Amino acid sequence: MSVDAERVILAAAVVPSDDFGPEGPLTELGRLVKTAGARVVGKLVQRLPRYDASSYLGSGKVEQLEVMAREREADTIVCDNDLSPAQIRNLERIIDRKVIDRSELILDIFAKHARTQQAKLQVELAQLEYTLPRLTRMWKHLSRIEGGIGFRGPGERQLEVERRLVRKKTSELRKRLKQIGKRKARQVAARSDEFTISIIGYTNAGKSTLMNRLTNAGVEAGDQLFVTLDTRTREWHLSRTEQALLSDTVGFIRRLPHHLVASFHATLEEANRADLLLHVVDISHEDPRSQVQAVKQVLREIGAADKPELTVFNKIDQPHAEAELALLRSEQPWAVAVSALNSRGIDQLHRTVLDYARNDMTDVEILTNCGNGRLFAMLAQSGRIIRQEYSDDKTRIIARVHRHSLTRIEALNDGIPAKTLA
Repeated sequence: MSVDAERVILAAAVVPSDDFGPEGPLTELGRLVKTAGARVVGKLVQRLPRYDASSYLGSGKVEQLEVMAREREADTIVCDNDLSPAQIRNLERIIDRKVIDRSELILDIFAKHARTQQAKLQVELAQLEYTLPRLTRMWKHLSRIEGGIGFRGPGERQLEVERRLVRKKTSELRKRLKQIGKRKARQVAARSDEFTISIIGYTNAGKSTLMNRLTNAGVEAGDQLFVTLDTRTREWHLSRTEQALLSDTVGFIRRLPHHLVASFHATLEEANRADLLLHVVDISHEDPRSQVQAVKQVLREIGAADKPELTVFNKIDQPHAEAELALLRSEQPWAVAVSALNSRGIDQLHRTVLDYARNDMTDVEILTNCGNGRLFAMLAQSGRIIRQEYSDDKTRIIARVHRHSLTRIEALNDGIPAKTLA
């Protein structure tokens, strides 16, 4: 549901378990609304022991919200939590304005930024899964269909027809995404000989800007949330003879809706398959630690929590960043500090990743047929041939390769494993 060009009031019920850090409630929600193209005309926060089951906010605050919406000519109320269909229905009845929750707002932004077929299908699936339990609200204005015979039974509601259509559509989308997922898995398998790196981080941390700086990829980057939804992979030349495949990923966010994580699982899978994660952290943000924790939570959800990870503190060129950097360095002294915008620290990042890639390599001895062109090509592309010795129709190769390439070498050499040298 688009909130484009609408006048919006932000609302949040804050319970004791909520922890917004120094940023406070509604700050991030305001940025999301701005990214969606709307204008914030008011804010309302209520601290409660628990969320109100019927209307999210307490009855007094709901009445105050109705007055504020009328006086400020608001079109929409955006709440900073996921609301039940009943809560949305009750709020809309009292305030007489459209009410959307955090997930619906994020879905709107995702729909706005989806470019590839996969991203569009993922967004559509997430929207339908969000919509299904809320169809009652959407069809509350409809009465029974006349002439129910010929549908499933007399008097079937249009609501039931819509539910069946949504379930059918979600099933079709899952099948199409599964096919795309299989195709992507084959693409990833074809890259298994390469050292792969995935850039991860909170949305708007500067991942795409860093990608452009390292690879001249020319991907879209901007001071908005969720500019990147589609995974891009580019070659990153680490030295004259060594390179890696670098992938940019969708940004993470606090309380990322679970159905979005599920729908974008194929995209997030890039991070799960990477040899190294570059975790980009915006140190100019009011509370970078909470953003780091949000990223860690999503990594746990997709099974990538144990992946090797290098923290990259970004935006060191911003005002007051140096003070925050000093504190963060005491917690993560191995991290690299950069400005993706003006290249500060990029050389150090380059050297650190190159050292890591080289430490991932090992020397091996391979005995193979002289005519094994596929193996020779693979070694030349993703490893380094140190020397070769020929005997009859056999070739003895000493090469330096990434450890994850050993399985591929065995497959290309008729099942004969490479011998790791001490």
